[in-house]
Amino acid sequence: MDHALRDDSADANPLRRLTLDELRLRTSMKWRTYPDDVLPLWVAEMDVPLAPPVVRAVGEAMARGDTGYPAGTAYAQALAGFARARWGWDGVDVARTAIVPDVMLGVVEMLGLVTGPGDPVVVNCPVYAPFYQFVTHMDRRVVEAPLGEDLRIDLDVLEEAFRHALADGGRAAYLLCSPHNPTGTVHSAGELSAVAALADRYGVRVVADEIHAPVVALDAAFVPYLSVPGAERGLSLMSASKAWNLAGLKAALALAGPAAADDLARLPEEVSHGPSHVGILAHTAALREGGDWLDAVRGGLDDNRRLLASLLAERLPGVRYRPAEGTYLAWLDCRALGLGDDPAAVFLERGRVALSPGPHFGTGGAGHVRLNLATSPDLLTEAVRRMASALG
Repeated sequence: MDHALRDDSADANPLRRLTLDELRLRTSMKWRTYPDDVLPLWVAEMDVPLAPPVVRAVGEAMARGDTGYPAGTAYAQALAGFARARWGWDGVDVARTAIVPDVMLGVVEMLGLVTGPGDPVVVNCPVYAPFYQFVTHMDRRVVEAPLGEDLRIDLDVLEEAFRHALADGGRAAYLLCSPHNPTGTVHSAGELSAVAALADRYGVRVVADEIHAPVVALDAAFVPYLSVPGAERGLSLMSASKAWNLAGLKAALALAGPAAADDLARLPEEVSHGPSHVGILAHTAALREGGDWLDAVRGGLDDNRRLLASLLAERLPGVRYRPAEGTYLAWLDCRALGLGDDPAAVFLERGRVALSPGPHFGTGGAGHVRLNLATSPDLLTEAVRRMASALG
């Protein structure tokens, strides 16, 4: 299939701009991991042309040979303006920020500031698979606090995980995913305030991965963790990479609450050498000038969530799907289909559609798949058709 979808009404939605043939010219992970007969709806890359302000900023940098080492605070200032305009939050103090290579490497650095070797790190599973990989690689141990049946944080379970993590004394951290990946849950101010109170009571340090913060439904509200009462000792990682499809232009920001400024000050100076200078220029342009493009994507994602729900009801009624308020990911419960712990393997082999396997996301992931919604309605429709055909 190769539908151009180039009418004027479609052009306002970046998700409808690129054909399958155009997308297959890309050489990134999403489009090079599987053979050409596979539709890739797995890794978090969006099927969109870049926002014009980002293209312009990077092109101008290339034209002037501005490809050296990063300097200055423009990225943090741009995030401060974005946070003020979008979230009504004036809490991004440039003096309490630091540039880091990307969000996950920033998570590692933040955990290194507040925990030591062998210390526990609590996560809400099912959760982004690299949480397990990076935490264990840095010689910390993962303690799981499963989400509730409603895919939201279960505070009783979280408290028990904190108790368990601290049973042997020492320090512990809580790696919060907000909005949550893979479920797309957007935590409320009340939930985050309760988390902050619980963490304060037990002396657990919170590190928040907020990479998907700008990507919420048009009628949803993201709440920064550091904006809620009691989060003063928290640390956060933010980036424009997910919202503007900039994963290949590495750059992120670490933010410290007022009572965590001394911790962030201990971040080794050489960490700031890791981000790409061109990446920082791109992310800064996205935050400053890419709002209209972002809103067009958010509207397209809202449409895709409704489309996916309709397609599944028609073609795969055994799949349980709750359209989420955040991220561009869909968490599909396929347990009723009888495909075993890893339905993604069946959909790949029989349907030639690539999805992220649920078991990779830890406890609670078996029998599930994660589907990337950031594609055209045509490709989404074809993917569900292929998934249904895998059951025939």
